[in-house]
Formats: sequence, C-alpha cells, structure tokens
Amino acid sequence: MPDIVITEFMDETAVATLSKVLPVVYDATLGERRAALLPQLANVVGLIVRNRTKVDVELLDRAPRLRVVGRLGVGLDNIDVEACRARGIEVIPATGANALAVAEYVICTVMMLLRGAYLASAEVAAGSWPRSALSEGRETAGKTLGIIGFGGIGRLVARLAQGLQMRVVGTDPLLPPDATAWAGAQVTRLEIDALLAESDAVTLHVPLTAETRHLIDARRIARMRPRAVLVNTARGGVVDEAALADALREGRLAGAALDVFEQEPLKGGSALAGVPNLVLTPHVAGVTVESNSRVSALIAERVLEALQRISEQEPSKHA
Repeated sequence: MPDIVITEFMDETAVATLSKVLPVVYDATLGERRAALLPQLANVVGLIVRNRTKVDVELLDRAPRLRVVGRLGVGLDNIDVEACRARGIEVIPATGANALAVAEYVICTVMMLLRGAYLASAEVAAGSWPRSALSEGRETAGKTLGIIGFGGIGRLVARLAQGLQMRVVGTDPLLPPDATAWAGAQVTRLEIDALLAESDAVTLHVPLTAETRHLIDARRIARMRPRAVLVNTARGGVVDEAALADALREGRLAGAALDVFEQEPLKGGSALAGVPNLVLTPHVAGVTVESNSRVSALIAERVLEALQRISEQEPSKHA
C-alpha cells in the first residue's frame, strides 16, 4: 500500500524525489475518479492534490493515518482545512511558487484586452478586414491598473505593471492604509468602489470566502470606468458571471478574461457562452512548465520534511 498518493499532475522529477523515500502512487486522473481514489487511502500518510480533488470529511474518514496534505497551488477552497486541523493533519500550500506565472498572465491579458485587436483572427482569416474597428486600441502606458487583493501575487503584478509605466492602485481589507506594503510598492491604496471608478483595468487576487463571493457583482460592475477591462485569476465565485456577461454584451466594459469559474469545468451553454470580448481559459494562469517545476519541487520537499518531523514527534507522545 502507498504512503503517499498524488491525485493530479505533478512534475515527474518531484514524483521521483518522493518515490526515493516512500512508496508513492501517482495517477493524475484520481482527482476525477473519487471511487478509485478512496480505497487507496487506508494507509496513506501523505496526500498531494491540485484543485480538482475534494479533500472533505468523507475522504478524511477514509484516510485515518493521513498526516499531511500538499496542495500544488495556493487556493484551499477544495480542502476542508478545519476538518484537517481537527484531525491533526497539516495542510501545505505552494505559496509563492506560481506567483510569476499568474502575474505574467495578468499583465499579458490586460495588454491584450486594452488593445482589443487579438480576437479578430476568424474574421481576418475569412477575408474580412476590420482595420477601422480595431484601430481604437489603447496602450498600457499611463493607464491605471486596480489590484484587488494585495498579497504576494498582487504585489508582483504591481511591479510588472509599473515597468509598463502604468499607475497602480490597490485595495485589501487585510492591509490598513498605513501598512508599509503600500508605500514600499509605490501603490496608492483606495477603497474598492473608488478603485473601480479610477481603473482602466482591474485584476482580482482574493480568496473565495463568504465576504468575497460575488464581490464583483452588477452594482460594482456599474461603478467601473466605461471601457474598462477585468481579469479574474483568483476564484470563480468572486465574480458574478451573469452580471459580467450582461455588461460585456451591452458594451459597458471593453473586455474581460476569466481563468476561473463558479463551476469547473465550465458547462456548455452557460451565461458566458457567446459573450463578446471575453477570453476564457481553463484555470491555467498559474500553470507553466517553469511554475509546475517550482510548485512540485516545493511541495515534495515540504511534504517530506513534515512527515519526517511528525514521525520524530509522534513516538515521544506515546512514550
């Protein structure tokens, strides 16, 4: 029986690192095949997942020896953290390891949406020549980027945007106005409604909680600057998808990009189907060849360290 089960894709080098120390089962499809996963957990001490594996009470009940859950990413909404804590199970996210991938995705997408010329491939290939319609694109220099959530990824996005001569404003309820992070990053702190009113582009970097669900709803979209663009790489529930679709169809926003959705995978025929000036990607903003290597190596190292530490402590508890 395995000591560690990996349920979603992980860099092979990191898998090999784990396998040298403990028996490992690695099957990148297990996160989608719960009936196949649960019977393998009886003797598992380490579990490594991404965002598709639901680490809930049912799963934890099937894994009585589980001591560590490694998350190949940073979001924890698929993991019942309180239930893990109650069972003495350590949850380890890959904090910071995919920040550059997300930040580059955001900046690239903001530039694409402001320019507005990159969604016309089918028209041009069909013989149309929409040059006049696509000559109203905007440059990033001198524009204002609003960052909602000023943690590690938000701060990296700010640095990249400033390199493009963008003005950056931010908001974060966990950072008071006098926090050194604002002045250190040369970012102006605003309340969220003021940020939306001033920003040419808005990017979201907050977790999904009761307070942030539908944070960007119809009321807040109405406060955004006309022809502004929105990028969400955080969590799908932070944006009211139907309200966003309405705003894009009505031309109140110039464009949007969603990498995350209220329901994943996004179902065909959703409110987002056929919406103009909308870029949809399947939760890949933080996943590149390089970031996968970093995330996987970090989690392999920290899971092994945690299991070693726990194995050294537990005998003393029963002495």
